[in-house]
Amino acid sequence: QVQVVESGGGLVQAGGSLRLSCTCSGTASGTAFSINTMGWHRQAPGNQRELVATITSSGTTNYADSVKGRFTISRDNAKNTMYLQMNSLKPEDTFVYYCSADVRRYPWGISATYWGQGTQVTVSS
Repeated sequence: QVQVVESGGGLVQAGGSLRLSCTCSGTASGTAFSINTMGWHRQAPGNQRELVATITSSGTTNYADSVKGRFTISRDNAKNTMYLQMNSLKPEDTFVYYCSADVRRYPWGISATYWGQGTQVTVSS
């Protein structure tokens, strides 16, 4: 099984910054995995989850219009870790932020999307 864990959320004033991290790890001996596209998503209670940004294994990025110029997604493939640097935060950025990872597991060659448990980001006005 592959575990996905986010960290770095919290409470910040409008205009401030936060950095989220997401790390993937595997637990079974004799197995391995590779990570393709990783992404950040966010969701408010009762609403649909929305895409924030994605990054491929080669570093190609994509952003939602609402965060372009303020958020930066990056990853360290050696550490199986992805980051989201969030600057110029606004109260409307208040959500639970989720990490996703498209993972292929070996020796089976099976691909699946794994999700983290979410981390709360609250921006006060």
